[in-house]
Amino acid sequence: MSDFGNTTPIHLERGDGKGLAAGTLGLWGSTVIGLASTAPVYSLVATLGFVVLAVGAQAPIAFIIAFVPMLFTAFAYRELNNAVPDCGTTFTWGTKAFGPWVGWMGGWGVAIAGMVVLANLAQIGSIYFWALFGLSLENNDWRIILVAVVFIAAMTWVSWRGVEIGERIQNVLLGVQYLALAVFVVAALWQFFAGSAPAATPFEWDWLNPFAFTDYHGFTEAVLLALFIYWGWDSCLALNEETKDPKRIPGRAALLTTVILLFTYVSVTIAAMMYAGLGEDGTGLGNADNADDFFLAVKDGLLGPWGWLLVVAVLISAVSSTQTTILPTARGTLAMGVYRALPARFKNVHPVYKTPSFSTIVGGTVAICYYLGMTLISDNILQDSISSLGLAIAFYYAITGYACVWYFRRDLRTSARDLWLKGIFPLLGALMLTFAFVQSAIDMYDVAYGNTVLLGIGGTFVVGIGALLVGVVLMFVWYAFPRSKPFFQGRALNRETPVLVPEEPGDIIRSIDGGI
Repeated sequence: MSDFGNTTPIHLERGDGKGLAAGTLGLWGSTVIGLASTAPVYSLVATLGFVVLAVGAQAPIAFIIAFVPMLFTAFAYRELNNAVPDCGTTFTWGTKAFGPWVGWMGGWGVAIAGMVVLANLAQIGSIYFWALFGLSLENNDWRIILVAVVFIAAMTWVSWRGVEIGERIQNVLLGVQYLALAVFVVAALWQFFAGSAPAATPFEWDWLNPFAFTDYHGFTEAVLLALFIYWGWDSCLALNEETKDPKRIPGRAALLTTVILLFTYVSVTIAAMMYAGLGEDGTGLGNADNADDFFLAVKDGLLGPWGWLLVVAVLISAVSSTQTTILPTARGTLAMGVYRALPARFKNVHPVYKTPSFSTIVGGTVAICYYLGMTLISDNILQDSISSLGLAIAFYYAITGYACVWYFRRDLRTSARDLWLKGIFPLLGALMLTFAFVQSAIDMYDVAYGNTVLLGIGGTFVVGIGALLVGVVLMFVWYAFPRSKPFFQGRALNRETPVLVPEEPGDIIRSIDGGI
């Protein structure tokens, strides 16, 4: 086996990439995909109340602080994408920087995060669908399960059908989400200034003071929660091979997405605090009974007969994110199939729609099976698996940050720009996310964390760490197959491997040291 870094590179005869629909997305289309993937309305619904319970009036600054590692990581994504615009993103970059084992686990982190959140998004979408008809059903009710499965299947079909039709649908769905958020902010501030808000609370600059936190554990909990609501912006990077300018547009879209999200979350949080206050009863943000769904608690008082608009917004947010979450997951496994890190069928691209057909169908099918299995066993386990999602997110984001520093290590002395954007910022982001991973794991280990106890420790810890360890097992299983050897021996993908990889192995010229 050759040394990984010195392996003779693979040479390609044609430049049609993996067969995806090149030149489909512009800057706006990529940004829409990134925004939709974060599900801004649902993310606020699921997180805002808990962040306020953790840090009270410091909720706005918690969202700002959580934005910092996301921004630093976005720089890492942009710089790596400029050099290696491959739809495998973390998998490809991790492999080029650190070798096949780290790269494979980075790809697994992306995949497992996508599968878990798909189950949650579909369930939330189903709950809000039935809420439109005035029904409040248990999470394991057959009607909730049925509609959730239909949502995953429908969005899988949209993703399989083509990225262009998906972009058109997302433009409409994202427009509805931001219309609802704008209505929420305007209505909340209107009632505040009119004196009709239930607990009018004047804005204070201390809400934005990073030194006003009084509880360290509350601070870390809030920041970790806030990290979740930014996750998803990297979807626009996974579609880099389908943009009009693969080296520039995805990175710009990622940075634009994170900035828009920052403004959105902070403005909505401030408006909500000014309208409802921080009280522990009624519609107050400090009321634990409202923590898991603040919008439902205030919709009637805020919008009256138009309160259903917020219900529709959450429904649309969850369903639209279901579709956009499938996109990066499928393209990640497509790249893994192309580079022999997964069975060859994963590299199949639809001849007409130019989408990763097999990977998309497998992703949707696995998400449905996971959702059904977890729900039928125990809805509590499903909820704990969602709570553990931050581990997978921090895991593969951190790998990307470290990969950026190591991949560009020879460039860091060439200019101040390279030092900061390829070195210092990505490293700081990776270190912050590593801290988030470790702190989350420690908190989740406690039996009081989450809804279940497994093996005598917190069920959230078992599910989160267990999901990553399953990846280790699957990696060694694939390693046992002869077809995996080109990848694990560093011949199918290494630092010198060109980005454009043909669909068929017959188009690859054997390298002089044995290659593929």
